[in-house]
Formats: sequence, structure tokens, C-alpha cells
Amino acid sequence: MLRAWLPGADHLQNLHPLLVHFPIALLPAATLVYFIAILAGRETWAWTALWMMVLGALGAAAAVATGLYAAEGVMIAISVKQHLLYPHRNLMLGVLALSAGLTAWALIARPLPSRGRYLFVALMIVMVALIVKGADYGGRMVYDYNAGGYACGQPIEFSK
Repeated sequence: MLRAWLPGADHLQNLHPLLVHFPIALLPAATLVYFIAILAGRETWAWTALWMMVLGALGAAAAVATGLYAAEGVMIAISVKQHLLYPHRNLMLGVLALSAGLTAWALIARPLPSRGRYLFVALMIVMVALIVKGADYGGRMVYDYNAGGYACGQPIEFSK
């Protein structure tokens, strides 16, 4: 059934690439909308950011779960795993922990914490920085070492 709807997915080794883009989009967007909500004093924008955070954190959980499940089966050289996969995994586990903690904090203090507001936004910025660095590692695995499909022979050894 998936093949009929998403024929390109037939070339994927796992579902992880289909899910990673949700947290990559939603969590930075939530950070930006929270920042604008604070500057503009608009509670409705803070509610929008909260929903983006919730969906982004759920997406992060799904992306991490599928990534952990798929990690051992990804056809890349051990050197690529050491230099790219493991740092990618560790950074994204940090993103999951931060997104879960920040989402819980925002849900408790709906829609935005009044105490510690600037710490909250600072931690969201740290989370976005981790997303960017972790996504860079993931992108390098896919585009430099063919970790996402069957375009060329494997394994490709790591090179700087």
C-alpha cells in the first residue's frame, strides 16, 4: 500500500527519512513563533507555537524511534558510523530530551512560561542549534555516503 502512494519510498532502507522533516520544520518554527509572540505580546501566537511544539516533539519521538530502530541496518561503513551516525544519534537524542522537557514546561504553563520565559526561549534556541548540527550529520550520511538508498555500492569509507 505504501508503494502505491509513495513509490519513492520503495528505495528507502527504513521509514526514518519520511519522519525526520516534521521535527526539523516544526521545532524551529515554534521557536520563532514563541519569540515573535513574546515581542508582540500576542498570546494567540504563543498558543500556535505551543501546538507546533507539541507536534514537533511528537515528530521528534517518531524520528528518534525509527532512527534507533534502523541504525544497525543502515548500510554504511563502520568509519561513517563512528564519525557521522553516532554523533547524529547523540545530538538527536538531546533534541528529543529538550523538546520533551520544553513541551512539558509549556503545557504546564500554557501557552508560554511567565517565570523563566527567557530561559525557555534560550533553551529552544539551543534545541534548534542541536537540530541543525544533527541534521547536518544526517544529511552527510545520506548525500555523501548513500545511507538512504541504493544509488551506489556500499560501504563507502569515511573521508573528511
